[in-house]
Amino acid sequence: MFKIFIIEDDRRLVTLLQEHLHKFGFVTKSVADFATIRTQFEQYSPHLVLLDVNLPKFDGYYWCRQIRNISTCPILFISAREGKMDQVMALENGGDDYITKPFDYEIVIAKINSQLRRAYGSYAGSQNDRSHIVNGLKLDVERLTLTIADNIVELSHTEAKILDELMKKAERVVSRDRLLEKIWDDQAFVDDNTLNVYITRVRKKLATLHIENAIETIRGQGYRLNPNWGKDE
Repeated sequence: MFKIFIIEDDRRLVTLLQEHLHKFGFVTKSVADFATIRTQFEQYSPHLVLLDVNLPKFDGYYWCRQIRNISTCPILFISAREGKMDQVMALENGGDDYITKPFDYEIVIAKINSQLRRAYGSYAGSQNDRSHIVNGLKLDVERLTLTIADNIVELSHTEAKILDELMKKAERVVSRDRLLEKIWDDQAFVDDNTLNVYITRVRKKLATLHIENAIETIRGQGYRLNPNWGKDE
């Protein structure tokens, strides 16, 4: 059974979430002490996190970064904040999706199942035996790592999926629709700007490996990986 860690200070909402999650066979735990969220996460070792933005002590963005230092498990933000920048910040700080309150519990369950399939289920299984090497850059989909020479950077599941598609089709254009299809089950619930955020995150990960301008935006079409790094060195 999958374990869900709920980081939310509205006790009524926590109770409702737990009731719905238990109906679908999930095991849940909610935060007891908002000063020790990381410790509780490590002790519980959940498969997925539901994380509010407005919290006592520190906000959800802070705790998302703390969790990302030790885990790549899916993190879904649940927040009453509806602004575009709030959603961008959630993704930039390591979140995998963003659900605004009030929400439909069926959509919450669908998004949870979607993330779990990609992280641990059939979708993850179809990728676990895949790795790509393009001009010395190696993507290990199972270990969620990107390596070149002696340098290595860790990836989120979503970042690995984007690079999986771009590296598999290096020097060819990958459409935005294809990347959205690769990442999300149902595009109807996805803000198109979300893909832009993830592409920015992937570019930053490449930059930490001293690979700049490798992902080219093809206006009106999609993105292309140009594996020309290191050729002028």
